[in-house]
Amino acid sequence: MSIAQLRDLQQQIPGELKRRESKEKTVVLNEARAFAKARGFTLEELMGKAAATVSKVRVKYRHPQNAELEWTGRGRKPKWVEAWLANGGSLDSLLV
Repeated sequence: MSIAQLRDLQQQIPGELKRRESKEKTVVLNEARAFAKARGFTLEELMGKAAATVSKVRVKYRHPQNAELEWTGRGRKPKWVEAWLANGGSLDSLLV
C-alpha cells in the first residue's frame, strides 16, 4: 500500500471502530435481555433501574382563569402564585 492509501485507511478506522462497537453493544444487550427473560426477569429489574422510576406528583394548585398554570405545592412558589398572593388572593382559592 502507498502512504496515501495508508493515511486514507487511518482516517477511516475510527469511524469503522465506532460503528462496529455500537453494533456489538446492541448484540450483547439483546443477548443479555434474552438471558434475563429466559429466567423470568427483565434486564432493568436486574440492574435496579425499575426501582428508579418516578411517579408524577399530583397538582395541588391551579390558576382559576388559566388552567395551564399549575403547581404541586412543592418547591418555590411560581411567579403566577406570588402575583396572585400579592394582589390579595388566597392560596386556598387556588386549591384543586
